[in-house]
Amino acid sequence: MAENNEVGSLEAREEIIEHKVDVELIKSFLSNFKSGDGSFKYKERIRRMIREGGKSLLIDYEDLATYDVNLIEFIERNPDEAFDAFNKALRDLIRGEYPEYAEKHEKFYVRLNGWVRTTTIRGVTSDYLGKLIAVEGVIVKATPRKSKLYKALYVHVLLNGEKHEFWWPPEEREELRDELERPPYCPVCVSEVSEEERFRRGTIKLEHERSKYKDWQLVVVQERPEEVPAGQIPRSIEVILTDDLVDAARPGDRVTVIGVVRLGRPGTRSSKFERITYTPYIEANNVVVAQRLLEELKLSAEDEAKIIELSRDPLIRRRIIASIAPTIYGMWDEKEAIALALFGGNSKITRDGTRLRGDVHVLMVGDPGTAKSQLLQYAARIAPRGIYTTGKGSSAAGLTAAVVKDKQTGEYFLEAGAMVLADGGIVSIDEIDKMRDEDRVAIHEAMEQGTVSIAKAGIVARLNARTTVIAAGNPKRGRYVSSESIADNIDLPVTILSRFDLIFVVRDLPNLMKDTSLSSYVLKTHEKAGYVESEIPPDLLRKYIAYARKYVKPELTEEAERIIKEYYIELRKKSAEREDVPLAITTRQLEALIRLAEAHAKMKLKSKVEAEDAVEAVRLMNSVLEQVGMDVETGTIDVDLIMTGKTKSMRDKEVTVIKLIREIIESGEECVKYRELRKKASEYGIDEEVLEKIIRNLRRNGEIYEPKASCYAITD
Repeated sequence: MAENNEVGSLEAREEIIEHKVDVELIKSFLSNFKSGDGSFKYKERIRRMIREGGKSLLIDYEDLATYDVNLIEFIERNPDEAFDAFNKALRDLIRGEYPEYAEKHEKFYVRLNGWVRTTTIRGVTSDYLGKLIAVEGVIVKATPRKSKLYKALYVHVLLNGEKHEFWWPPEEREELRDELERPPYCPVCVSEVSEEERFRRGTIKLEHERSKYKDWQLVVVQERPEEVPAGQIPRSIEVILTDDLVDAARPGDRVTVIGVVRLGRPGTRSSKFERITYTPYIEANNVVVAQRLLEELKLSAEDEAKIIELSRDPLIRRRIIASIAPTIYGMWDEKEAIALALFGGNSKITRDGTRLRGDVHVLMVGDPGTAKSQLLQYAARIAPRGIYTTGKGSSAAGLTAAVVKDKQTGEYFLEAGAMVLADGGIVSIDEIDKMRDEDRVAIHEAMEQGTVSIAKAGIVARLNARTTVIAAGNPKRGRYVSSESIADNIDLPVTILSRFDLIFVVRDLPNLMKDTSLSSYVLKTHEKAGYVESEIPPDLLRKYIAYARKYVKPELTEEAERIIKEYYIELRKKSAEREDVPLAITTRQLEALIRLAEAHAKMKLKSKVEAEDAVEAVRLMNSVLEQVGMDVETGTIDVDLIMTGKTKSMRDKEVTVIKLIREIIESGEECVKYRELRKKASEYGIDEEVLEKIIRNLRRNGEIYEPKASCYAITD
């Protein structure tokens, strides 16, 4: 390597140290640098770039340091001159070897990759102006693609009709920097007239259509949610993307931006310091998009060794579940559900492009003071990518996406919400029942399809929101009423309820043995803060989850498929044999079983979903159906409670009441009095309390109306 990657001459080094540009040294680097296998690394990349029709060459920072440390110093101190020199060297090489391709593209770019010195967005101070830096964050806003003038064609029209055409800026400068610069003189006239008469005759006009433009886009990069200090607002910085960097990333993507810090527009007009205060921004040289599945959480070889060793523990699943919110006593099934949601199933894309989600959504409904909020906060904290929010503090735009208008420029931005920012991670929504109906509707698409679609102010876009939702809500009557169904207990539409794979009812019931153990546990926790220790350290558990989500994709074995299939068929068989038996399970629960079994296998980093995983998925699903899918009137499992909010028995009784009203009206009555309807309904086993509930529902749905007091008729 040392022989092949020889540095330039001593004079070239001195030129670099003196902040001068040596294009020949850069050409030598691009032409002669060899990779470990002996191939010419950047010659191969240039060939690949041309085959793919690109204009950008990726250069690894480490290679520059290996070739000549002085090159790194020059780039850090003089990024503008350095990039101009690199771009010129690349263009000269392509012109020499591929002249036809060089004619098609006027500009070529060198993009840096692997920048080792990263600055936080909060750390971008005035000391970095004109310097090359790298920042990491999440894109939260993006403007549509625009065209930026970089080479202006001017026409100087003299009084005698003669025209002089010239380009600006002159050849020694690559392009216009920020604002449109009016040339101070006509270069053609300089040689023909005296300096005092340069612009005395004629006018100069800009030829807009014949000038040269490049694509331009403004994005806003914000600190990652997990990096924001507690109690502070996330900081952000504007980033300018040009040419082939435009649309390289979308709102919600986690990126590393490498570029030069520059001064932006002055401060707001309301400020008396508007002429002397400026907003910094970054002119991007490269944008590296992190992989959607948690690539930003870097794992060392030592971390991977610990993770593999941990997975070999036969009790690893119990240890993981015990590590979920260890300060909370009991609630084993709820903690297991959260653990399964953190690991998730396998997301699949079919050949026709249909996406099958792998996210496991969990909902907890129950009495106050049962630690639901603490479980949600811990889940968001332990997840490699997690966001915690509440129903009161969330709007539809805040959860999904919005189009916002910049007050200073009037431009429209596409702004990403919590579910887009947490793409590939977890969103914990506490007090989901307190959200407004119009806000809850917005998360339907994200929960099922994993996308957020928006069409406002001329911006039509679809963003990825492949996010696991863990939510909690309180019963609308304060405490959970066991004699009512889940749909009657919580103020949530069934369209939301049906999208949760696991729903738990958390009750606060007196139990002497449990209360004794709970009180001892809580007292010891408060007595000594370090009393409760996690089975697995939180940092290691976070890395373990990230590793499993990224690398482990277990496949169903025949035995696991058989167990899931038999459970599904057995529950469906009862409904098929008799019409009066309600549906106990649907295809939506079948897919949930597959996701749960895959997540259970992931917890042990297995490549196959085995029988034990399927059995545990069936146990959890059966527990959920018995809790929230039980028809309290008939004592049978009816999945329609979750899917439609109404049991089969209640639906049949509604049909009976409507039939009775219709029969009486057809006999010549204008409407049916309540007393008569109650008498007829009792013959069919419908008591007065149920009848009143049915009448309320039918009136709310507009199926019947009340032309007279306590007299009902069918709506035509």
